[in-house]
Order: sequence, then C-alpha cells, then structure tokens
Amino acid sequence: MVVLKCSYDYVVVAVHCQNSRRPLRSEVSATFVDKDLPNLRAYVRLLRFSSYGGKDPYRRYFFVWSNPSAVYKPQETCGWCSSRANSNDEVRTQGTSRPYVALHCTNSLRRENQHLGRSFLRGEQRRIAMAAAYSQMLRANVGVPQAAVSGEVVGNAASSSSVSNKAFFGVNLKNRSGFVNGGRGLRASTRRDARKNHVGPVRVVAEKVVGIDLGTTNSAVAAMEGGKPTIVTNSEGQRTTPSVVAYTKTGDRLVGQIAKRQAVVNPENTFFSVKRFIGRKMNEVDEESKQVSYTVKRDDNGNVKLDCPAIGKSFAAEEISAQVLRKLTEDASKFLNDKVTKAVITVPAYFNDSQRTATKDAGRIAGVEVLRIINEPTAASLAYGFEKKSNETILVFDLGGGTFDVSVLEVGDGVFEVLSTSGDTHLGGDDFDKRIVDWLAGSFKKDEGVDLLKDKQALQRLTEAAEKAKMELSSLTQTSISLPFITATAEGPKHIDTSLTRAKFEELCSDLLDRCRTPVENSLRDAKLTFKDLNEVILVGGSTRIPAVQELVKRITGREPNVTVNPDEVVALGAAVQAGVLAGEVSDIVLLDVTPLSIGLETLGGVMTKIIVRNTTLPTSKSEVFSTAADGQTSVEINVLQGEREFVRDNKSLGSFRLDGIPPAPRGIPQIEVKFDIDANGILSVTAQDKGTGKKQDITITGASTLPKDEVERMVKEAEKFGQEDKERRDQVDTKNQADSIIYQTEKQLKELADKVPEPVKEKVEAKLKELKDAVAGGSTQAIKDGIAALNQEVMQLGQSLYNQPGAAGGPAPGGAPEGGEAPKTSGGDDVIDADFTDSK
Repeated sequence: MVVLKCSYDYVVVAVHCQNSRRPLRSEVSATFVDKDLPNLRAYVRLLRFSSYGGKDPYRRYFFVWSNPSAVYKPQETCGWCSSRANSNDEVRTQGTSRPYVALHCTNSLRRENQHLGRSFLRGEQRRIAMAAAYSQMLRANVGVPQAAVSGEVVGNAASSSSVSNKAFFGVNLKNRSGFVNGGRGLRASTRRDARKNHVGPVRVVAEKVVGIDLGTTNSAVAAMEGGKPTIVTNSEGQRTTPSVVAYTKTGDRLVGQIAKRQAVVNPENTFFSVKRFIGRKMNEVDEESKQVSYTVKRDDNGNVKLDCPAIGKSFAAEEISAQVLRKLTEDASKFLNDKVTKAVITVPAYFNDSQRTATKDAGRIAGVEVLRIINEPTAASLAYGFEKKSNETILVFDLGGGTFDVSVLEVGDGVFEVLSTSGDTHLGGDDFDKRIVDWLAGSFKKDEGVDLLKDKQALQRLTEAAEKAKMELSSLTQTSISLPFITATAEGPKHIDTSLTRAKFEELCSDLLDRCRTPVENSLRDAKLTFKDLNEVILVGGSTRIPAVQELVKRITGREPNVTVNPDEVVALGAAVQAGVLAGEVSDIVLLDVTPLSIGLETLGGVMTKIIVRNTTLPTSKSEVFSTAADGQTSVEINVLQGEREFVRDNKSLGSFRLDGIPPAPRGIPQIEVKFDIDANGILSVTAQDKGTGKKQDITITGASTLPKDEVERMVKEAEKFGQEDKERRDQVDTKNQADSIIYQTEKQLKELADKVPEPVKEKVEAKLKELKDAVAGGSTQAIKDGIAALNQEVMQLGQSLYNQPGAAGGPAPGGAPEGGEAPKTSGGDDVIDADFTDSK
C-alpha cells in the first residue's frame, strides 16, 4: 500500500484492487490497481477534495503509478522545470530511465515509448493551482510500487497491520483509516469522526488569473467568466489595445489607442511593433529597424535599445512591452473588479529561448507574475477546442502583425496535443504594409524626386495609410489613398492621391505569400500527416483576413478554412482557458506542447550537435557526458545553440557557460554530465555534474536573456516608481478637474441666487472660493483637496441658510390657502396629519 503525501493534505491509497474507486471519507476518492497482473494497465483517476457539507470547485489530482523496483526520494530541484521546490511535493525514480514526478509543475508530459501521460499541479503561496487530469494510460511491469511523495514508505501491502499515522486534514489517522483483511480492504473514517475531531477540508481562495495575447500590432486580455473565456474591454471600451507606447515632450507616457492617435505628430517618441525586437541582438534586426519611425540603436553589449529623445532616455524592448502589459492588467482589474497580478502570456510558437525569457522579464517589470508562457497557435486551439468532445486533427495558421506560426494539433475530450510546429518570426502583417509603403514612396520619388522614407513624419503617415488600405482591400477590390501635404519642396506643398487595386496589392506581396507555404508543409511533414488527415484549418491573426492569404490556405490544404473564430481575439481567449486551468476554474484540460527549435552544442569543426530535437513534448530533459580535451584541464566552456542548421554560424547562440573546479586529470578521463531541461514555458536551463566527484553546479546561460538580472531589477523598480508617478499625476489631473467644476458651479449659484444669499454667508463662500482658486494656481494637489473640502462645507451652509429663510417653504399645501394667508384650521387642533402608506399591489 502507499501513502501519497502533499504539502497540504495526506491521502491513503491502496494498490491491490483493480480499477476500484473507493471513498476515503466523503472528501476523497482514490484509484486502486491490481498488483498481480503483469503488464498492468491502469487509468489515472481523480482524487477529489470536496468542501465539508458541499461541493468545492477546486480539485487536487494524484497519480497511482506501478513501476518495478522504483524508489522515490525527495529532490531539491525539480526535474521538469529545474526550479527549487518543496521536497514534500516531488518524487524521483532511481534506477530507471523514467524521470521523477514534480507535483508543483502545471503542464503535462508524454515521455518516450508512451511510458506515462499525466498533468501536474502546482501549489504556490498556499493556493492550489490546478491542472486537469486526463485518463492517459500507465504502463508498467510486475511488482508493487512502494512510494511516498515525502520520500517515506509508510505502508506495505503484505502487512495487514500497516497503518499510516500521518494526519489527514489535521486528524491523526491511527485506527480510523487502516488496511484490513490482509491488506485487501480499506476502512475509511466517517464524516461523524470528522465532526467529532473538528476536521474540515482545506478551503482555497482563488486569485484571478488572466490570459494575455501580447501582440505585435494589437494586444488583448481575457478571463474566465461564468465558466467561459471572455474578452476584457479596456478603459476606452475596445476589445483590443494597440501595442503602442509614446512619450510626450512634457514627459507623459501614453499607452494604447491614445498613443497610436498621436503617432503622426510624434513619430520619434512613439514605439510600435516592439515585439520584433524583444529578446534579440542588434545584428538580428537590422532590416526591421529600418521600418520604424523611431531610432533603434545598439548598446555596449550588442542589445537593442529604443531611443526616446523626448525624455532623453533609451528603453529596452522589454520595458516598452511592460508598459503595454501594465495597462492590460490595470484594465482587467477594473473590468473584473479584482486586482490582477498573475497572467498567462502567449508568444509565437517559433520564439526562441531568449525571446521567451525576455517576455517573462517584461511581465516581471510590469509587476505581473507570469505563470505560464504558451504558444499562440496552441492557445488558439484551446479556444477552438474548449468544450469539444470529438477528436479532431487541426492545423492552426497564425499570421499576426509581426510573426507567422503553423501548428498541427490533436484536439478532443480535454486533451490538446501539439504534434508539430513551424513558422517564421520575420513575417507578418507589418511586412505587407511595408510593401505598400515602398510602392507609394517609390512612385512619389519617381514623380517628384523626393524620398519620403527619409522623412520620419512622412514615413509614419505612409505606414498608417498603408495599413488602412490593406484592411480596406480585404472587403473591396480597390481603395483610394489620399495624403495631402505629405511634404513640401521649393515649388510648394506636395500631395499623394492615388488608388490601389487588390490585384496590384497581391502582386506586390506575392513573395510574402509564397513564404507562407513552406512552414505549412514542414509542420505536416514533421507530424507525419498529409492534408487529407486534417479535420479543420483554423485561421488566427488579423492578417489572415487578407483574401489572398485565405485563398492560399485553401489552395495548399485543399480545405475551406474555418473562419468562425475571431482571429483578433482567439489567442487571448485560449490563454484565458489555460489561466483558468492554473487558477482551478477549468478542469479536464491537458495541454501537451512541444519545443519549436532544436537545442544543441558546438562541437569540433563548428558543427552543431543536437541534444533536444524540435517538436519534443514539453517539459523535457536530456543529458550528455562530456570530457576534457587536454591533460590537466580544470575547466570546460560549452556554447549552447538553438536552431535547425548544421553549422554553428547559422544558428542562434543562447550563450556559453564555463564549468570550473574539475580535478586535474589526463584528457578524456573526467566525465562531466551536462543536463538540459526545457520547462513548460519552453525556457532552457542547464545543470552540470562532475560524475567523478559528484559535484553538481547550476549553470546560468549568460546569453539567454538580453537583459542581465540587475538590469531587470532596476527596470522593475523604475516601473514601480513610474507607476506611482502615473497614479499621482492622474490624481492631480482628476483633482484639478474636480476643483474647476466646483468653482464653476459655485460661481454660477452665487450669480443666480445673488439676492437671496445672506451677505455674511456669501462673503464666506467667496473667501473659500478664492482660496481654492489660489490652490489651483499653486498646483499642490493636497492644497486643492483641502480647498475643495472647505468650499463644499461653506456651500452646504449656503444651502442651509436659504432653506431657513422665511417663505422658503417648498410651495402651498394642496388645494391652496384661504385669502389673507391664514392657515386652515383643523378640527383636532393639531398641525400633524397621521397617515398610513401602503404599496398598491
């Protein structure tokens, strides 16, 4: 028998009954498997913890696992995500090739040879982050597992007297929950016992987790509402927010639609399409840097910096993205009426390790805890397949503003398994806009001899006109482009007034359309499928509205694409589903994602040796043994690469690390095991161990992020500081507006009631009115607030004085008064009329 223990609760599980689901009190049901069957097949069952006296939506899942001669021991570092974890929530199999289980990990995994499929849960800040369990088959050989998550075997099926003395919901089990009948039965404590011992279930307060689609052009945020993903509208009432940040000459920061509107008059300080630069070095974005109106420059480390002359500062792309994330979470907090600090953020499937790490850094700078990074096509499939029961093979064609991804997935009955992914991070809607811009600028230069691309304000106007024309050509066959006063020469002002047909637009973009074909073919080949195996083709991203793109997809796949989902919102909706899984709002969902690019090392001759190949199910772990190349060598340096090319120069270097402290020995003798772990976010970590000495060392890949840790810390503090300054500035503006309104209303009342206001009262009001005007002129927010309070007090006195004046009654009594002004007499001599009021039904 086995006792499974977690940080919160203790569960007794017997392994001798085949596929039996037996209750342990009303709070728990468990799975039992037969120890006598060779090649045992058992299904994962749920262990449900229900609230005392009622249902509880929060669930905790465990897995009963048969494995011959396996010994489970606690580890300090998680084998799935490489993070340090509580030893009470993980186990490890020793002596087998299978990895150990970490109960805090939130994603699912299918290992080689289909050994095991499962989903994990994570306990964090004493809240249970849920993952749904699915009935994946467990395969094992003969034998009885003896396991305790705490590393302690507390029972044995062969012993009839084995009893766990561990506490269950705070109760010492002792004889209340023991194994009887030679280990063949389970006696459960009753609900009466629970009441007698003041036992109650663990109650969990869920914190709202949102899903964020951090897009190149537009971003969106969604949350689970009423069991379904719902788009969160921003403060402007829109369902998407432009991914644009601007700084004015006065130092004000603008984010979203308001920043986009002023881009033409402030092109050098308006940052857009920043997602193309995040996590990249300057030598990787030479072409993209020429397509924007702001200045992109290189810092001392070769990283990308965005120059902002308005405030005399340079920003990293992560900082600009953080401003967008901050606005999205603030808008979500208002919409949901609950402070949002946790999120699931989507990235293109073809984002490399540096870009994913940079996205997490952006979240941290924004004050958002990024619980998970998931791929955009995978998120789209979650939204599409949510609540679908039938099994389908789908292809997600995601053409966004700056990136292009294709993923093939199997979807159905709560399981979302990515079979393959491919893409191009240098292809998106911006490139289609650029073709129109180049065409307009080329025609203008040919006619007028002026290069508009060198004029940043003209370039911004061309970009906006191109985007508008592209969108109009999705529904029209021809559109007009009019840009008056685009520039001026010695001859006078110059204008652009032309038209663009859909046929001409498709001709300009023909090579871009051809680039969309290869990733589709590659993803199907990697998945070992043909176009006939597809049930649906889902279009994601605003650029898929282009008729030529839809026609291309139809021509390639031979299938009419599914256009029932909103391409602008579906990724955020899917992210919200995953957020709901982590928050415990969604159950019965298992997500099996893959790594988009291969991970390897530089070996002799400048060749890349792949260690983890692309489309490996995440999380994953692989190790290789290395040795020294010279006698007496005490350190080794290894270059970690990501990509699909054969030579080092053609792949992305994630950085290099150096392992010191190797005992001097002849070359080839030391054995250094280097382990590569990719977590559920697709982020790589590396550990190394000298097998001779047993010395283990965690290795930080220095090039994995373009931002050093201390730089991120500085940006976090600056963002918090600027966030506070923004609040203070907003408070200042709101207070001033309130003061102006009160001043206007008070002056209006004094003017209208000039003859009726007693002079002493009027003088007091005018004095306080002058004090408030002086406070507004002085600019002190606190002084203005004090002035408003003082003036309001005097205005109240003014109103009271008006009502206290003779003849200030609200009007004659019904029926009027007799002549002479005498009040009518009542028979009772009393001025009070008693009456009963009843509501008419």
